[in-house]
Amino acid sequence: MSGIERRRFLWMAAAVLVRPQRAADLVKRSDMIVRSRRPEDLEMPIEGFTDFITPIDRFFVRTHVTAPSVDVSTWRLRLEGNVSSPLALSIDDLRSMPSSEVVAVLECAGNGRSFYEPPMPGLQWTDGAVGNGRWRGVRLADVLKRAGVKAGTVEILFDGADVPIGTMQDFQRSIPLEKALHPATLLAYEMNGQTLPAKHGFPLRVIVPGWAGNSWIKWVTSIRVLTEPSTGFWMKNAYLRPANPVPPGAAVSADAMIPVTSLRVKSVIFIGSPSVIRGAAWTGDGARIKNVDVSTDRGRTWKPARLTGPATPFGWRQWEFPWTLPAEGYYTLLARARDSSGDVQPVVPEWNPSGYLWNSVARLDVDRTIRPAAIDRSAPPPPAFFREACLRCHDDDVIRQQRLTRAQWGRELDKMIGWGARVEPADREALLDYLLSISR
Repeated sequence: MSGIERRRFLWMAAAVLVRPQRAADLVKRSDMIVRSRRPEDLEMPIEGFTDFITPIDRFFVRTHVTAPSVDVSTWRLRLEGNVSSPLALSIDDLRSMPSSEVVAVLECAGNGRSFYEPPMPGLQWTDGAVGNGRWRGVRLADVLKRAGVKAGTVEILFDGADVPIGTMQDFQRSIPLEKALHPATLLAYEMNGQTLPAKHGFPLRVIVPGWAGNSWIKWVTSIRVLTEPSTGFWMKNAYLRPANPVPPGAAVSADAMIPVTSLRVKSVIFIGSPSVIRGAAWTGDGARIKNVDVSTDRGRTWKPARLTGPATPFGWRQWEFPWTLPAEGYYTLLARARDSSGDVQPVVPEWNPSGYLWNSVARLDVDRTIRPAAIDRSAPPPPAFFREACLRCHDDDVIRQQRLTRAQWGRELDKMIGWGARVEPADREALLDYLLSISR
């Protein structure tokens, strides 16, 4: 069964819309799907797309490490590098500058990873690692102007107050100067009219509208103006995608990869009522949603949906389409969005080895008879060394949601060893046995 065929969800009246669930789907916190308890990774349920502005308590959370505790009274934003006047700004200094607001979609680069085939390691997000927020702060361009950016600058590098675990590399990301100077690129201290919450980056977060969340650095403490592209670990070894299409399951060398930057045109679909299909659509840098088409006959014919709600440069666009749920049968509903650049959602997405930027035509299977299968949550006891080897940085819910072969687990284990996991060579095969047993 392909990944797109697994997209069956939502109970609605007498009908059953089924998406097979994994153990991590079954634990909820404030109606959020818990992908990982430690560090905390929470996914918005499908019902969250009914809101134009995603409430903070429904906004997805992605963290690589434990969220830091920041004392705002002593916190300073330090800006240095290729500038005339290095800065050390308090939050009051930033608030005293002219403020700006932008409504923008924040989407994890790996949103939709669970739909790819063959599968790959990582958090098995479905649709909800995304939210539409109202962000307020100071334009990054204004802060850079205050420091006096010198000629020869190519990138702006950000670092946060989060502390890496063990031998993990510090999470630092950079963006090109052109994107940094865009008037919608902000250093935000408010989210949806409130002080930025701790799990979303308090006291300051980079807002990079139109780009994937890997560039939206949280808990910002440092900005460095660079004359050469960043060569840090998280720029050269992570959040990369093939420069050209590759066969599913292919191994791709680092020199054939490019950074994940702009989002791609995308939509989601769900049943809003017994007589209306609803959804949301968004796109990447420099474009807007132009239209959404819906098919209720497996793609044989397409009809335009009605765009609803506000139209903003970087926010999502909600839509609706009339459709009465039939009394009997199995139906496949499809939605595809097109943006102002002419880009349209593909039927078959480009596979990549990290599961980034899923944007295939949205699909919803409606079946009145299928019931979710019971999940066997039993597992063999872990080997004695499992906790020290695997649970120093995260809980086992991250492991249980994977769908990897033994060979894939072997590569993932080697990667984690490279990141600092402590695994004795004599324990490797037993650990692989256990990882495979609890994640299938």
